[in-house]
Amino acid sequence: MNGVPIRVVLVDEHSFFREGVRTALECSGEFKIVAEGANAEDALRLADRLCPNFLIMEVRIPGNGIEASRSIAKAHPTVKVVLLTASESEEDLTAGMAAGAKGYVLKSVCGAELLSIVKAIAQGESYASPAMAAKMLKRPLAAKTTNNQTISITQLTVREEQILGLVEKGLSNKEVARKLNISEKTVKHYMTLAMQKLKVRNRVEAVLRRKQEQGFWIEAVVTEQDTSRILAGAN
Repeated sequence: MNGVPIRVVLVDEHSFFREGVRTALECSGEFKIVAEGANAEDALRLADRLCPNFLIMEVRIPGNGIEASRSIAKAHPTVKVVLLTASESEEDLTAGMAAGAKGYVLKSVCGAELLSIVKAIAQGESYASPAMAAKMLKRPLAAKTTNNQTISITQLTVREEQILGLVEKGLSNKEVARKLNISEKTVKHYMTLAMQKLKVRNRVEAVLRRKQEQGFWIEAVVTEQDTSRILAGAN
């Protein structure tokens, strides 16, 4: 990191929690907390004024952390947003990653774990809590038509199946686009069509449906880490 600390903005309505995160990150000498806030308005203002390397915030801050993530990702694409949260809602996880967050981390992690996760994200990785990802595997899939008939993966077009296969391998939309020599927007379009046809709610369920129809036991094939990787690839 070339001796220059990575600049971080912390946003959480609880000052004692911000203090703990500050200690965990700054003790390494690689991160510097340059500002703190307590709500979504603070997050937007500080992102505009400071354009930090990282903005770490709670999902359920006053004003909606997910919407703040979306706005920041659009206005400042170089700012890596990490959602460090107490929320174990699957909806918050999928919405947060879809909004452009590079990480979804539960507050139950220890300081050393948090430091390791943030370092990995600084190197270009994405992260979704394995504990949260595991919940995605336990939900019943919703692939039913209006006549209560299961939709087969074979109803996908060749291109939709091709893209879904690459997503299963953990490629992000951008990586899929580069590999197939198409635009990222086109990749998202095909993934949306595939999920609509399969009547599933997200990328993970689409991959699980593909695994099921290939005759695999989901638990044996898709691990918590696999699910985290697939979710993270939505960015």
